[in-house]
Amino acid sequence: MDEEEDTILALLDDEYARAILVHLTIEPMSVDELCTACEMSDATAYRRLGRLQEADLVTEKQELDPDGHHYKRYAATVETVSVTFADGTYEIAVTRSTTDPADRFTDLFEGLS
Repeated sequence: MDEEEDTILALLDDEYARAILVHLTIEPMSVDELCTACEMSDATAYRRLGRLQEADLVTEKQELDPDGHHYKRYAATVETVSVTFADGTYEIAVTRSTTDPADRFTDLFEGLS
């Protein structure tokens, strides 16, 4: 057991972090979109996103809207998490997306046009 594994398990135990991951596996979203989809406050969303980014389960990209304002969109980088129990210990294995998050953002926005 190491600190990274404990962090991932703690995140997966948190209902808001799980909800964020679930929605970000569908499409990249802004904090406002996540707050609406997951029924959480901005503060809760930012705290969970920060923790998810520290664990490398989520990435962010700066976007520019038509009015010239900047905002961030977030995407999940995780595909699977597995827990293996053996010989009195456990091991966490994380499979991250093989597609670069920047490429996923590009694909998403090109698909909109």
